[in-house]
Amino acid sequence: MIDFRYHLVSIVAVFLALAIGIVLGSTELQGHTIDVLQSTSNGLKNSLNAVSAQRDSYGQEISADQQFLQTAESRLLAKELDGDRLVIITEPGAPGSVIDGIKQAAGIAGATVTGVVALQPKFNDLSGATQSNLSTINTTLAGGTLLAAAADPRTAYQQQAAQLIAAAILDKTATASSGGSGLTAAAQTLLAAYEQAGYLTVSDVTVPATLAVIVTPQTAPADGQNDAGNQVLLAVAQQFANASAATIVAGSVAGSSPAGSAISVLRSSSVSGQVSSVDNADTTLGQISSIWALANQNAGRKPNSYGISGASAVSPVPLPEPSASATTTPTPHATAKGKGTTSVKQK
Repeated sequence: MIDFRYHLVSIVAVFLALAIGIVLGSTELQGHTIDVLQSTSNGLKNSLNAVSAQRDSYGQEISADQQFLQTAESRLLAKELDGDRLVIITEPGAPGSVIDGIKQAAGIAGATVTGVVALQPKFNDLSGATQSNLSTINTTLAGGTLLAAAADPRTAYQQQAAQLIAAAILDKTATASSGGSGLTAAAQTLLAAYEQAGYLTVSDVTVPATLAVIVTPQTAPADGQNDAGNQVLLAVAQQFANASAATIVAGSVAGSSPAGSAISVLRSSSVSGQVSSVDNADTTLGQISSIWALANQNAGRKPNSYGISGASAVSPVPLPEPSASATTTPTPHATAKGKGTTSVKQK
């Protein structure tokens, strides 16, 4: 039989064990545990300090590189697009940092920016009502123009509109130095019709351009490849590539890096063979790359992808400067003003 004395002894033993544990925990074991925790904390602090120092070092390097590029930009871009005209086409949500940067870089390179055509969200609407309305406008404005067969049935009417808009504001032989007339009355009527219907807005486009830069949105859509804006971009880029001497698609680092961004979708499509892409055009490096990419295509070189997010190269290789003691023979790719890849004949 288990009597009261047994229970009493058991209870005393339990409390005695607890007391011994408390004493040991507050003396010997506590000191060891605190030492381990303190050592771990010190190690983490040292690691954090090292990473912070490395981050600061990288930041200083990036700042120095940026300052150098800003200082050297005028020399790196001098006469790269001398006498060319450039028009900027913006997608809804295009960042101002890219637009302003391209304008500045183009001016340094000797090009004239003829203005900005800003596509509105309605242009990317694939609903039945919008498609019907856009089809009617395209048919009315086409006149005798043969509209190209649709590359994608979903964006057929956006493709037709892009074809007509590109033909209105682009001329492969137009140059700032050669003078030339402004936009035709038909071109002005066409732009006004799309603008009045809410598909785009036009700023300062009064003369046709030779080159085109399409600026993508600042943020990547959640639908990625299936996003209506991304699909429309492919149709627009293709038509502007057909109508221009060279077209590039430029985006910001933040807007181009995520999967499903406009730049990444473009690069995985067949349209990438017709236009170059630059995914860091909100930086001085990307703006220099954009101008070099235009100059290379204008001279007959193949389009490529440039930047830091899945690009083929960081930057294009700039065209060689012709020697003062050499004569040049234009290739078939040269423009009307004699630009292009050259063969050098030493005197």
